[in-house]
Amino acid sequence: MSYVTGFVSARNVLMRPWALSHLRRTYFGLILLLLVVAPGLQAASSLDTIIIDRGVDEPIRISIVPFAMPEPLSDEANLSSIVAFDLARSGQFDPLASENMLSYPSTREAVFFRDWRILKSAYLVIGRTQLLPEDGKVLVEFELYDVAGERSLESGSFTIERSQWRDVGHKIADLVYAKITGVQGAFATKILYVLAKDAGSTSARYQLELADADGARARTLYSSAEPILSASWSPDGRQVAYVSFETGRPSIILQDIDGPYRERLTNFKGINSSPVFSPDGKSLAMVLSRGGDPEIFVMDIASRKLRRITRHHGIDTEPAWSPDGKSIVFTSDRGGRPQIYQVELATNFLERLTFIGDYNARARLLPDGKHLVFVHRRNGVFHIAWQDLEKDSVLVLTATDLDESPSLAPNGAMLMYATQDQGRGILAVVSIDGRVKYRLPSSVGDVREPAWSPFLPDILSAN
Repeated sequence: MSYVTGFVSARNVLMRPWALSHLRRTYFGLILLLLVVAPGLQAASSLDTIIIDRGVDEPIRISIVPFAMPEPLSDEANLSSIVAFDLARSGQFDPLASENMLSYPSTREAVFFRDWRILKSAYLVIGRTQLLPEDGKVLVEFELYDVAGERSLESGSFTIERSQWRDVGHKIADLVYAKITGVQGAFATKILYVLAKDAGSTSARYQLELADADGARARTLYSSAEPILSASWSPDGRQVAYVSFETGRPSIILQDIDGPYRERLTNFKGINSSPVFSPDGKSLAMVLSRGGDPEIFVMDIASRKLRRITRHHGIDTEPAWSPDGKSIVFTSDRGGRPQIYQVELATNFLERLTFIGDYNARARLLPDGKHLVFVHRRNGVFHIAWQDLEKDSVLVLTATDLDESPSLAPNGAMLMYATQDQGRGILAVVSIDGRVKYRLPSSVGDVREPAWSPFLPDILSAN
């Protein structure tokens, strides 16, 4: 939820010029007028094919050979295409096109490493699938090889349902990525986002969508005739908290990702916004005004007990937890302009984190707790920036306009954000060093407010 988005009912906010400017930029583009539908309804192509704009200068050449597939499985996408696309969108790999391969091995005995050295491939992935007649399940096997060393680096075998076809493709990509880079892969994660159709018209429709991290298999989690904002994942990936205006004013909702449970946690007068789960999943940080100024609160989910964290006449909003759960970073205008602050929960010690620029908001700490990403205004344009908290150095990661709502991948390697492209809201992804960039547009509406999931429970068991 972008800065001030939840404050439309606060008259003192609307009177501030910077708030008015940001309000026009974010709130009116995000107001959701949704129709209630059954949870789990399948959405039709919410996101289009990813457009990769930029990768690293010297990506790793890898060959992912089309997996051997029996005729009964020919209607499925070849798993090699899923693995190759995952690795390509990381920006760190350059998969060899299958038509340029000299051979198509599916077993170790059929591999001739000389062929792959000629093609200058550093790594080789082969695999095969088999339909099991007794239960209709599918056996999937793969191997990863170091071409120069002519040795196996990784292998795996999975028995899956046909419905888990893309899941196993993402799983293999995660294993390959981790073995080569040393960083846990995040291809098997999910994303939440808001899809707006015909925004601004009398037929406008908006939906809270759940999809694979590559935008595939989108489905609608919840829709309403009233606004929905600020979706946040629970650490176990089983629940989502978000803001709904279904009662005529903002309230915070807790809902199962896969299940019927849905409960309204807050419905106080004034502002109820920006819910964020603590790392242990037991608490929610949120913004409440309760008739006064917007302040940061923490709710114990089990008891519903509230603890007030900030006390200031300014606007305190957009909380985010530190990875260890001991502090909260948030946006505040207590110094006259929106800047990022951090408060220690045990001592209430408060410090300002950002000093470069006159507008810094919507901060998120990286998993190491030493670096920060946030919305940063430079020369009147809103970008996503990265900051080293020890050196106070700031790096602008994006070159697009009206960038907002950064959400980190759970491995800290990439972040997703909302931006504009030819007047339409899209999602975009950038690596944490700014070198890799790709877009997730939608041809059916505007997409905003992304939320990248944590690492999810492994639904695939290796044989």
